[in-house]
Amino acid sequence: MPETSEAALIAAILAGSESAFGELMDRYEGRIVRLLRRFTRDASEVEDLAQEVFVKVFRKLHTFQQDSGLYTWIYRIAVNTANDELSRSGRRRLRLVEDEATLDASLRERRQGDGAAEPLLDEEVREATREVLGDLPEKYRTILVLREYEDLAYHEIADVLGISMGTVESRLFRARQRFKDALARRYPELVPGSRDEGRAGRRGAAEGER
Repeated sequence: MPETSEAALIAAILAGSESAFGELMDRYEGRIVRLLRRFTRDASEVEDLAQEVFVKVFRKLHTFQQDSGLYTWIYRIAVNTANDELSRSGRRRLRLVEDEATLDASLRERRQGDGAAEPLLDEEVREATREVLGDLPEKYRTILVLREYEDLAYHEIADVLGISMGTVESRLFRARQRFKDALARRYPELVPGSRDEGRAGRRGAAEGER
């Protein structure tokens, strides 16, 4: 049975079809729950937030202009709902889940000949990533997660955050650079080639002193 188009699904929901709204939830609930788990590890809180998100979706669907994807619109509601709730409770607005390995592609490269056990390296990378990302300004932390963890396209990020494509590109560039710089300062051993570069720099300095 072919999947109902977004436009037809929206029209059916606005006409009062409960089954159509059930289909919308079946289609998007899993991804929204996965997103909300990035904000809190409390399963009951995730469930409550997801319920609140879809209540808002039902109440606000008539305002959806269909100038962007329906999922992007729902995603924006979910991000705002989670941020608002965590702000009210005084917690940090964005957190990393435990099973993510890294943001930066360079950290996915495994150095050959290091002799490090893979599970130990993975845990080291996860901990370093959480620490470095957690200390970034919120606007950089958020855009990195949307792009690198949620794999949203640039135009989707622009829709979710309410910013222009140019701002997405420049902010993402600065966020990646800040992340790399902070990682290199704190954990140079996790950045491929950084130790070799550091040794070369020290040798050059020593030769210059002679």
